[in-house]
Amino acid sequence: MMDSIFQALAHEIRRQILDIVKENPGCHSGDICEYFDVSRIAISKHIKILEQASLLVIEKSGRHRLHYFNPMPIQAIYERWTDEYSQFFAPKINLFKQQLEREEQQESNDEKTA
Repeated sequence: MMDSIFQALAHEIRRQILDIVKENPGCHSGDICEYFDVSRIAISKHIKILEQASLLVIEKSGRHRLHYFNPMPIQAIYERWTDEYSQFFAPKINLFKQQLEREEQQESNDEKTA
């Protein structure tokens, strides 16, 4: 699933489509097409890729298809990477910070006694 999200986000037009839909929830594909100088078919293909990656939710309303941005796949990636790396690095960074603070305190004490 994450591969499809990264692949969907890899193309500039698809990222722009997400920005448009985020700013205009419930917009139609015709509304999205107005922002680009490419064919409606090309935009439809980009929208399909975003939908398959679950980055867009499309709701049918009569003859219209309303587009909504779904931030959850991006949030899942964020949580996976930040949780994994923060668990590994946070204790090490904290120890490093404490060591620097001890050294600064020692230097401050040495200057006062000199």
